[in-house]
Amino acid sequence: MDPRERRRHESAPPPLKLAQRAWWPWARRGAALVFVLAVAALLFRQARTIDWSQVIDAIRELPLRVVVAAMVVAACSHLLYSTYDLLGRHLTRHTLATGTVMGVALISYAFNLNLGSTVGGIGFRFRLYSRLGLKASDITRIVGVSLLTNWTGYLMVTGVAFLFWPPDLPPDWKLDSGGLRIVGCLALAIAAGYVLFCAWAHERRWNVRGHAIEPPGVRMAALQLLVAGLNWSLVACVVWVLLQGRVAYPHVLAVLLTSAMATLIVRIPGGLGVLETVFVALLSYRVAPDQLLAALLAYRGIYYLLPLMLASLAYALTEMRARSLRIRSSPGGARRPVRPPAPGEAG
Repeated sequence: MDPRERRRHESAPPPLKLAQRAWWPWARRGAALVFVLAVAALLFRQARTIDWSQVIDAIRELPLRVVVAAMVVAACSHLLYSTYDLLGRHLTRHTLATGTVMGVALISYAFNLNLGSTVGGIGFRFRLYSRLGLKASDITRIVGVSLLTNWTGYLMVTGVAFLFWPPDLPPDWKLDSGGLRIVGCLALAIAAGYVLFCAWAHERRWNVRGHAIEPPGVRMAALQLLVAGLNWSLVACVVWVLLQGRVAYPHVLAVLLTSAMATLIVRIPGGLGVLETVFVALLSYRVAPDQLLAALLAYRGIYYLLPLMLASLAYALTEMRARSLRIRSSPGGARRPVRPPAPGEAG
């Protein structure tokens, strides 16, 4: 055999690798198509469960200054949530730009609120970050940091709210103010325990099912509690603004935290109906039910649905932009790899 033919034969990939090269691109495209179709189906299903006319009427009945103030507070909350992924960037040390990271978090959060954490908080982060070149291990850690930040902050704020402003629960809930204070103490203890654990375990590493776990330092843990605690406080502030001061802010905060706990138990995407039920059960003796429901429908429209519309548009534009870049060919006709656009990146 000619030496050149021998070298060509030896360097040729085995049939198995050729087969993998043949089906892998199609498998990736198929998985992407399934993801997009699943999101579209979930959006359609969610849209059918919402009485849009009631939401619009509820917002129309509110004074313009109240709606604007609620939208400003809601925007601050969404922006603050997007910094959770900046904490993840600090821990994973990836090099994506700040605007890109916040864009991914904002899109994921909007879908998370309306479709649940599996689709929004996890699915969209994996979809968008993987297209931006991050490893699966880094994405997993970012998701973990975001979830941990959100719920440790929730525990801290819940502890304070339930200790000092426990809501009056209905008799059939089998839990009184004293029981809520006990829950508050436990929540504060868990939040404080997390900070103490990070102080002890920083720079230690554990391997769990092939994943390396390295807790953050005590300053990062304290920052997680502070940022997420402030975000939960802003979410309650949106409802308080829409109620126009009919209920004191601490009571609104305590009821919102109670509804979040109920939503976790019931596991309905977006807490549809659960949030309203808890607020009516706990505050109807302070506010007329029709006024309360009007404020809650306006809250859902401002905090949930408007961001979902914007996130859906941003995600669709990102997908179309990425597709156009993928099919762009070099002058010689060969396809050249192009980095997918970041969410919100100008074309």
